Amino acid sequence: MPELPEVETTVRGLALYLDGARIERVTVNRPGMRRPFPPDLMQALTGATVTGLGRRAKYGLIHTDRARSVVFHLGMSGRWRIDPAEPDRHDHVVIDTATNRFALNDPRRFGWLDLADEAALESWGPFAAMGPEALGEALSAQHLRAAFRGRKQAVKLCLLDQRIVAGLGNIYVCEALWRAQIHPRKAAGKVTGPQLARLVPAIRDVLGESIADGGSTLRDYAQPDGNLGYFATRFDVYGRTDAPCHRCHETLGGIVRRIVQGGRSTWFCPKCQK
Repeated sequence: MPELPEVETTVRGLALYLDGARIERVTVNRPGMRRPFPPDLMQALTGATVTGLGRRAKYGLIHTDRARSVVFHLGMSGRWRIDPAEPDRHDHVVIDTATNRFALNDPRRFGWLDLADEAALESWGPFAAMGPEALGEALSAQHLRAAFRGRKQAVKLCLLDQRIVAGLGNIYVCEALWRAQIHPRKAAGKVTGPQLARLVPAIRDVLGESIADGGSTLRDYAQPDGNLGYFATRFDVYGRTDAPCHRCHETLGGIVRRIVQGGRSTWFCPKCQK
């Protein structure tokens, strides 16, 4: 499933062509994806001017001059295609401007697209209970200390809780915990101050590096221009079961291990993550 860097990369790719453009036509090729499309989608967008694009957690935002924003989620296999050479049967919504075509393509249809009032965006649906953005200034060691206080739940699972940090997913939590040298099974309330001080920049760094690399292409994800993200080639632990730890193999003999937490795979080094 595309995570924060993949959504950020998608939004930036769309912005190069869509920001400031007037939407001339909207074509809806099916009633919906994971959820039905808004019945007034075509009416709300046709003739509107895009005033900006953004992201909230793992959701993309397309702002318009009609005080309504398009909110999209890419699900497991969704992506936007810019100026596709040929139509595809999985192009569920197509937006045309005077110069470009944008097709929301999703073979599995686990993604969705909705409309939200701009003035109430922060309190809209999934956004209402979200914590601070993983790349935002509000995420700090102090915030995590307060959120983790007294919690016996594993720190890995707490970081995946969108009410604590908005936008973190499995890949980047595994990578950030490795960089911060924190064991994923450690009770969140037991994470020390120095560990939290390492964790916040580790989160920012791993996300920032992935965005710079165009995200992590694992199965279906591709950028709007069709290029693949290549941060997956630089994973330190994710998916590297039984591989030597990049940090401590030579000194401690660390080997990357895989466990399951909350139904999700976790990769870590038991030698240098404490």
